[in-house]
Amino acid sequence: VQLQASGGGLVQAGGSLRLSCEASGRTFSIYAMGWFRQTPGKEREFIAGIDYSGTSTYYADSVKGRFTISRDNAKNTVYLQMNSLKPEDTALYFCAAPRYTGSRYFRGREYEYWGQGTQVTVSS
Repeated sequence: VQLQASGGGLVQAGGSLRLSCEASGRTFSIYAMGWFRQTPGKEREFIAGIDYSGTSTYYADSVKGRFTISRDNAKNTVYLQMNSLKPEDTALYFCAAPRYTGSRYFRGREYEYWGQGTQVTVSS
């Protein structure tokens, strides 16, 4: 499984960014997808997950109400729309996929494949 994330950058507090992650190497539409983020010295944080169909989503409390995860199965792509960004959202953002089709989209520990990460920096 190959995951290619893009869309990161520098934005002012209160601004928005949309991250994209294109997957290849297997049938995209039958697997959950997720987004994580990590800052130096901290553990990777699971922030959003979506089921294979796009019907059900999960958000960490830290991003709930500001971030939206979505997917386009025809394009093999998952998105993370980030609004009302805060300086504490600054991190390296990763998309991720589980190994198994039956994996639970809301369980961060079930994600085993990772993209290379895209940096998001929010200035105050």
